[in-house]
Amino acid sequence: MGAVVDLHLHTTVSDGSLTPTELIQLVARQGLKVVSVSDHDITDGLAEAYQAIKEFPDMRLIPGLELSTDIPGDEIHMLGYFMQYEDDEFQSILSRFREGRLERGQEMVQKLAEYGLHIEWERVREIAGYGSVGRPHIALALVERGYFKEPKDAFGEYLGRNGLAYAQREKMTPEEGVAMLSRIGGVAVLAHPAQLVDLEDKVKHLKKAGLVGMEVHYSQYSPDTIARLLDIAKRYNLIPCGGSDYHGLGNTGELLPGNMGPPMETVERLEEASRKLTQSSI
Repeated sequence: MGAVVDLHLHTTVSDGSLTPTELIQLVARQGLKVVSVSDHDITDGLAEAYQAIKEFPDMRLIPGLELSTDIPGDEIHMLGYFMQYEDDEFQSILSRFREGRLERGQEMVQKLAEYGLHIEWERVREIAGYGSVGRPHIALALVERGYFKEPKDAFGEYLGRNGLAYAQREKMTPEEGVAMLSRIGGVAVLAHPAQLVDLEDKVKHLKKAGLVGMEVHYSQYSPDTIARLLDIAKRYNLIPCGGSDYHGLGNTGELLPGNMGPPMETVERLEEASRKLTQSSI
């Protein structure tokens, strides 16, 4: 039996291939009951998603976001759920981050040219459309020009954190991300944590900063990895979350929504945590 909860989904508003409406239609066909659109550093797709989900009264949408944060030598993605996303200060910060994405993208395109990989910045913008420009859009442009077979192939040598064409952009620390989300009732959840070095030390530190949950039931994780993460989540009293991290970019092995996700109890615990955060900020 497939999952009925998927709390990690992307749309064309950031680096997914489906519009919010198309994504809602897909997850409905997949039999999901609770989903969260969690685009990168942007919440602009939520209005369309809420409109689309009206066609499926048995399905529920949780407002979400995947926030990029920075630590020395690495980055940590922080998922936020149930936040009051129309908050002006919150949106101003996200807008600034997206400007940084544009500047970073242009710099990476220039670096790629230095290594003989020539793509047009205008084409990257066309691929991104209205959305928040990210490295997957650059990867798609590289695939389009025949430099790589799949988008993920561009990350190892060129677009990844230590890649030849990688460029930094403005981000906040994980602690700042947790604080920002908490201020607007958002429940902070550590995204795809298995690859992090010294994971338990980071979890212990972020728990003190206000971390509430951690992705455990993640589409790319083996049963052994899920079991290890579930043990950590239990020991640090973190809500075990998860989902497909669906982008639909055409990478081999990408699972459709509904193949992996947390139990319904996770949704109830997240909602209760958000209520407590909202009450404490009044």
